[in-house]
Amino acid sequence: MSSAGEAREDCLGWAARDPSGVLSPFTFSRRAVGNEDVSITITHCGICYADVIHTRNLFGRSMYPVVPGHEIVGIVKEVGCDAKKFEVGDIVGLGPYSNSCKECEQCEDGMEVYCLKGPVLTFDHVDLDGSITRGGYSSYIVVHQRYCFKIPESIPPALAAPLLCAGATVYAPMARHGLKNSGKSMGVIGLGGLGHLAVKFGKAFGLHVTVFSTSKTKQEEALNLLGADKFVIASDQDQMKALAKSLDFIIDTASGDHPFDPYLNLLKTSGVLVLVGAPTEVKFSPASLFIGMRSISGSAAGGTKEIQEMLEFCAANKIYPEVEIVPIQYVNEALERVVKRDVKYRFVIDIEKSLK
Repeated sequence: MSSAGEAREDCLGWAARDPSGVLSPFTFSRRAVGNEDVSITITHCGICYADVIHTRNLFGRSMYPVVPGHEIVGIVKEVGCDAKKFEVGDIVGLGPYSNSCKECEQCEDGMEVYCLKGPVLTFDHVDLDGSITRGGYSSYIVVHQRYCFKIPESIPPALAAPLLCAGATVYAPMARHGLKNSGKSMGVIGLGGLGHLAVKFGKAFGLHVTVFSTSKTKQEEALNLLGADKFVIASDQDQMKALAKSLDFIIDTASGDHPFDPYLNLLKTSGVLVLVGAPTEVKFSPASLFIGMRSISGSAAGGTKEIQEMLEFCAANKIYPEVEIVPIQYVNEALERVVKRDVKYRFVIDIEKSLK
């Protein structure tokens, strides 16, 4: 147990220094463990497309050096004097945000990701104390206990990491829209890190799941590995027309630009399309909404209540991501493969064994 003090000891990480996005070893200091903080020795960190965005300054606001990584799993090595949620030795996780105002209605409702003053992102963001957050491509991290999650014993740490962003991002809107045990039909646009978990959650929820992709090479895995009920090539107009007004819900995980009207037309009356991917723009005809009373909405990674619920659901239903585990020394190649969509379906860095 510890109390607040001065920042101490060096943290070893990998950072990008400029918009080339190339990462290399970087040593820096973490803050001291505060009264309600936990210090986590990082064992694994998932690689998310957000890591590409920030290391390469694609949004134009990166603050170098950038230490990316917000799918963090590790072991509690120290707790603050008022931190009662975890004990030393617990396996815990940390997702895309690591602080918030803790006072607004969203924070009070366990939906800190929608904090009215804005959540503090786990890396490349200004924290409440004015410091710049640095993520999980590093040896350890210090964070307020509120934003950490107990990893169920049945989930291997390497497989838990992608659940903290990719898993939460698709689970939260699916649960929020009442899909559990509903017997409804769901479409999944895109079959990457988010999409493959949406399929797994959909089947565990008891849904009829249709996958939409631009690549026929993903058909076998969608149907046989992930358990989808139907696979559709989105560019095939005949296949798309055959599904008109057949889906209750669509979750759009695609980050590349794509048309929206063809998908909205697949929704039943009162159907919903939820956008969790990040295309550069969203364009559709208003008629696609008001003809059929359809709606389109967005969703970010879940609140703390939703993420812990998701982890427990995964443990109970044995839902794990498909991953490729890599050493930190491979991170630049891995990020380039993420850009090329050459991963099935999520990279996880073995920090514990490779970061020395």
